[in-house]
Amino acid sequence: MTQLFTVHPQNPQVRLLKQAAQFIEQGGLVAVPTDSSYAVVAKLDDKTAADKLRRIRGLDERHHLTLLCRDLAEIGQFARVDNKQYRLLKLATPGPWTFILEATRDVPRRVSHPSRKTIGIRVPDHNVTLALLECVGSVLMSTTLIPDGEEEPLNDPELIHQRYAGQLDAVIDSGACPLKPTTVIDLSGEEPLIVRQGAGDASVLGLS
Repeated sequence: MTQLFTVHPQNPQVRLLKQAAQFIEQGGLVAVPTDSSYAVVAKLDDKTAADKLRRIRGLDERHHLTLLCRDLAEIGQFARVDNKQYRLLKLATPGPWTFILEATRDVPRRVSHPSRKTIGIRVPDHNVTLALLECVGSVLMSTTLIPDGEEEPLNDPELIHQRYAGQLDAVIDSGACPLKPTTVIDLSGEEPLIVRQGAGDASVLGLS
């Protein structure tokens, strides 16, 4: 059975988010709203949860999973960031951006890219997601909720609840959220590379 938690988008009920956090702590998958469509999140250090995340999306190990962080300081624990990268991250966070960075040893190998040792990382600008991260007390691994074989992310929490009944442990419903995916920028090379143009306007960061 997949639990549905209906929470206020601006002032989410902490008691409900703590219940959702318990599912995550127990190795479950939870669909959450973000500033760029719904995502599925799981506990970082749970191998079975990582496998389930990839399976629900139909992803192989070369596809970057993304770490959802609460702030810039938390990014620094899981990714190697130099001064130039930090200035870019400071401009962009929180917001609908995913940055590809070199992973630190705190990132499990099964989560990072197998050959490049990089990881997707971001700080979402969404009250519910940030409140959930506070309840969990750590970063969460995530992937955009795009059904296997489709191209568009899902945006209707009730539809997600119906479609993934039995596959997800819980869905957090705070209403619809934007349908655009994050803008993905690879910072692991010598110069920033825009991998995907999404909700974040790269010109704001001086990139094109």
